[in-house]
Amino acid sequence: MSQIAKARRRGLADEVAEQVRGAILEGRFEPGSALREVELAAALEVSRGAVREGLGLLIREGLVRSGWHRGTTVIEVTVTDVEEVYAVRGALERLAALTVATEASPKDLDELDDVVDRMANAVAEEADAATLSALDIEFHDTLYRIAGNSRLSTAWHGIRAQVQLFQLTRARLGYEHYRGIIAGEHRELVGLLRARNTKDLNRFAEEHVQSACRLLTAQLAAGPPA
Repeated sequence: MSQIAKARRRGLADEVAEQVRGAILEGRFEPGSALREVELAAALEVSRGAVREGLGLLIREGLVRSGWHRGTTVIEVTVTDVEEVYAVRGALERLAALTVATEASPKDLDELDDVVDRMANAVAEEADAATLSALDIEFHDTLYRIAGNSRLSTAWHGIRAQVQLFQLTRARLGYEHYRGIIAGEHRELVGLLRARNTKDLNRFAEEHVQSACRLLTAQLAAGPPA
């Protein structure tokens, strides 16, 4: 449990959740890993009660599962989970993109271009899967924030942690492919937003999500690279 820093601030349950979430999304706790209260409490220097509450927050986010005989573990990434989450994500993404195309200012869209520029730089520097997937999520965080619909943002944050774990898994299982398309796909999306091309945007936003779903489910079916 030396992989995570000691808890320092705010509500202890929130801090525990933040530290464990970060470890999961950076790949330090892999899917299926056991999360033991005693070990986490010792590593974070907090009570087992705070750990239990923090893990409860992650259970509600869908990153962690708990069972009577199985203990608490990081979720496994399954085809069913991916298909269900991405079906919801596709609908949210379409609404977010169409709202941004209608309402966003050129300065708002510059923010999206800035994230894409950093993606391109990360690709050129052969950044690791965790860095690329974090930039991917940052782009979509920015898109939902610019959309300015609080209920849409709440719905996004309800699945966000799972989406980031799925994106990380996708990037690891097919790094070269992911690295080859991440900047270009997002650049194309920003171009459609700037053109206010709602017809093509409606199609592209949905396909952006569904192509990710198809790739990941195919990767999961094929198993890890030899």
